[in-house]
Amino acid sequence: MNLKEAFRYQNKLQSLIDEAEMVLRNPSVTTTVQDTYLYSRVECGALDETVIRDAESEYSGQINQMVDFALCLLAQKENLAGQIHLAKMALPIDLDAEISLNAKRQSVARALEHMDGLKGTEQVIRGGGTGFRFNVAGDQVAYKCDIKRVIQINFDRNAVRNRISTLRRKADSISTQIDQCMVNSEVAFEEPFDVNDSFSNIFASYCASNQFVPILRAVANTGSKADS
Repeated sequence: MNLKEAFRYQNKLQSLIDEAEMVLRNPSVTTTVQDTYLYSRVECGALDETVIRDAESEYSGQINQMVDFALCLLAQKENLAGQIHLAKMALPIDLDAEISLNAKRQSVARALEHMDGLKGTEQVIRGGGTGFRFNVAGDQVAYKCDIKRVIQINFDRNAVRNRISTLRRKADSISTQIDQCMVNSEVAFEEPFDVNDSFSNIFASYCASNQFVPILRAVANTGSKADS
């Protein structure tokens, strides 16, 4: 797969992990509720009755598999992240830095374009001003007057336009390079399931085929080495 596909698959793995966590955090899935009605304590000779509440989730009987499934997904995500890192190292540009910089180039260009759209104006604001004067009795009183407001730009419009063009050309050039890197790069990762599959289908496939078992063993071996 290329980097573009790898990023999409990385997002899929994250969404699956999040959903598996929700299942494992749900007490109605991870616990069994058993109520015993102690009739014998109230009525002599009565028999107690035990009632087990029905599970509220389709995964209630598969908690152990769900735990392993979550760990396997995490191992897959770790493996994919490592392969993405290796693929990025082989690129002619610093992909993460250039994506961030290009977003800022475009943001600054939009700010300059806003400046370029400003126009000088002249208007009269009727009764917008307040003055003071003394009346015949010698008292100071306020009065209203019009305001003539003139707005002029205080920057070199041509210089701003030149800088917009420079920024846009740079951003377009880097965008092209980023697109080429995303499509032409090679990420050494073999996806264990289709990115469009649902959580329930992927989990069912995992339970049926144990397709992630080799990864679990690899994780276990890594942990054993670290402990030693």
